[in-house]
Amino acid sequence: MKKQFLFLALLATSLLVAQETYIHCGKLIDTRNGKVLTNKTIIVLGNSIKSVEDGFVNPTTSDAQVLDFSKKTVLPGWIDMHVHVEFESSPSTYLEGFTLNDADVAYDAEAIGLRTLMAGFTTVRDLGGSGVNVSLRNAINSKKVIGPRIFTAEKAIGSTGGHADPTNGYRKDLMGNPGPKEGVVNSVDDAKQAVRQRYKNGADWIKITATGGVLSVAKSGTNSQFTQEEMDAIVSTAKDYGMKVAAHAHGDDGMQRAIKAGVKTIEHGTEMSDATMDLMIKYNTYLVPTITAGKSVAEKALIPNYYPAIIVPKALAIGPRIQNTFAKAYKKGVPIAFGTDAGVFHHGDNAKEFIYMTEAGMPIMKVIQAATLTNAMLLDMDKKLGVIEAGYLADIIATDADPTQDINTVLNVTFVMRDGVVYKNK
Repeated sequence: MKKQFLFLALLATSLLVAQETYIHCGKLIDTRNGKVLTNKTIIVLGNSIKSVEDGFVNPTTSDAQVLDFSKKTVLPGWIDMHVHVEFESSPSTYLEGFTLNDADVAYDAEAIGLRTLMAGFTTVRDLGGSGVNVSLRNAINSKKVIGPRIFTAEKAIGSTGGHADPTNGYRKDLMGNPGPKEGVVNSVDDAKQAVRQRYKNGADWIKITATGGVLSVAKSGTNSQFTQEEMDAIVSTAKDYGMKVAAHAHGDDGMQRAIKAGVKTIEHGTEMSDATMDLMIKYNTYLVPTITAGKSVAEKALIPNYYPAIIVPKALAIGPRIQNTFAKAYKKGVPIAFGTDAGVFHHGDNAKEFIYMTEAGMPIMKVIQAATLTNAMLLDMDKKLGVIEAGYLADIIATDADPTQDINTVLNVTFVMRDGVVYKNK
C-alpha cells in the first residue's frame, strides 16, 4: 500500500512538473540587448524558461496553460539590491526595538516579503537586520512562505557608536559593550571576527557602515567610522569566505576608504566627490543610489515627532541630495546598480526608484537593465536571472503598458511569476 501511494505521489509530481505554460507577450523587454520585442511566446517548464518563440505559439498538449498578455509588456523579475525586510519606518519604529520579539518581527517580515514580491521584485538583497532575515530567506527557499528570493547580509557591521551599533540612543545602563558577535568592531581582529560570525550566522553578503547614517540615533551622518586597516580586514576576510561587501556611506572620505579596500557596492553615496567617482570607475565599484529613501526621509523629517530630534537635521541635510549626486555619478560613468533602501519607506513602493532614476537622466531601458542584468551579475546569478531566455529561471513579470513609453506603469505590476509559479495575475 505504501509503495502504491509513493508511486501515485511521484506520478502526480511528474505530471505537475511536465505541465508547460505558454505566455503570449505583446511586448517583451530584451534586457540583454536593450530592446523592446513584439509578439513573442515564452514557454515555461517547471521553474525555468524552456524557450522563447516568435509569434503567439499555441501548445501541442491539452494540459498546457496559456496566458494571454498580448496587450501587456513582459519583463524579467526585478532585483532590488538594498532592502530591509525586518524594518519599516514609522513614528513607533524606535520604541519597537524594545517591545517587539523576534517572532513579532518575523511575522511582519513575512508580510513585507509578500508585498515586495507582489510589486514585481522577485529577488532582493537584504542589507541588515537582526537575523530574522536569514530565517525568512530559508523559509522562502523551502517554500514554507511566499516571498522574493533573498540574499542577506544578516546583521550589518559597524563600530562603537557608529551607524550599525544597535545600542545607539539607549540609556547608559542599557548600552553595554556590544562586540564582534553583535556586529560591532574596534580593531582589525574584531573586524575579522565579525565577518566570520556573519558567515556562521548564515549571511550571503557582508554589509558595513563606512560612515555615519541618517536614521541612527547618533549625531553625525557622514563621518568615517572605520580605519583603512579595519576595512581592508573586513573585505579580505569576506573574500576568504566567498562573500562580497556592501558599504553604506554618505561621507566622501569613508567612501574612498571602502572603495580602496575592495567593497563591491557603495550604498547612497551622498557626498561623493569627482575624485571618488573616478575611484569607483577604476575599481569597478557600483553605486546603489537609494533615491527613494533619500526623498522619503526628507519628507518625514518635516512631520513633527516622526523621528527623534537628533535625526531631523541629518534627514533634511542628506536626503534631498542623493538624486543630484546620482545624476552626476551616472553622467561621469560610475557603474550603477538598482537599490531602494525599502524599509526606510513603505515596502512595495520600490518601483518609484525607476521614476527617480530616469528623472536624474538615466534612460529607462538602462534603469531596467540595472534592476535585472546588472544586479543578477552582482549576485553571481547572471546565468539564472536578469533575462528572459532559455535555461534561465522563470522569474517573469508584466505591466499593462510599456515602461519605455509610460514610466508610471512600473507602479502597477499586474503579473508576477517566480520560479515558474504564478503569484499574481490580474
